[in-house]
Amino acid sequence: QVQVVESGGGSVQPGGSLRLSCTASGNIFSAYGIYAMAWYRQAPGKQREFVATVGSGDSTNYADAVKGRFTISRDNAKKTVYLQMSRLNPEDTAVYYCNVQTPIPGLSPLGIWGQGTQVTVSS
Repeated sequence: QVQVVESGGGSVQPGGSLRLSCTASGNIFSAYGIYAMAWYRQAPGKQREFVATVGSGDSTNYADAVKGRFTISRDNAKKTVYLQMSRLNPEDTAVYYCNVQTPIPGLSPLGIWGQGTQVTVSS
């Protein structure tokens, strides 16, 4: 079974930090590999937006809103992507979703989505 599971969300005060994790589970990932791994977020009443991505060669790209505050990284052996978030502010409050792109036949080329993890930044 192919699954993507996020963890690490929670509540934090402005200026605080959180680290999100997302693991792709299923032995088939080892056979076919993983391309890019990315984080998106969706705030209440807003569309889902891109946050950050890391390619198979560890190249990274960030949304302007998080540059300098968030760091994305991946551990290929663990099939896991991380999002280290620092200097959080209330505008970062959202459900954070992981997206994993893989060449596994039959799966969407747009990637597999996790169920999301809530991040709330509030005093």
